[in-house]
Amino acid sequence: MSTAPGPGTAPDRDPGLQPERTRLAWRRTTLSGTVAAVLAAKATLHAGPTPSAVVAAALCCALWLGFLHIAHRRIRTLASTSRPPVIAPGNATAAALCTVGLAVCGAILVL
Repeated sequence: MSTAPGPGTAPDRDPGLQPERTRLAWRRTTLSGTVAAVLAAKATLHAGPTPSAVVAAALCCALWLGFLHIAHRRIRTLASTSRPPVIAPGNATAAALCTVGLAVCGAILVL
């Protein structure tokens, strides 16, 4: 008897190493955000703390903390099950906005 799926039936999903790659991607992005936040703080302190630079650095750190929270929850979810659920659209949007905001704040501090 064959175990191949018949017409109209989907084969069982074999995730392979995809959850591990996704978990590593979240960690890599978190590390990049950490570097951006640290460099923002360093740039603020090195150039002399002006009010606008302090606000930009504080916003950068707040965005980093927001992304860190989302990433940590997603990494835990990926590690806890063999078939993790799809990330919620709100969480994905928040993570993307935190990443873009962090890049913008970092660019403002560099210029």
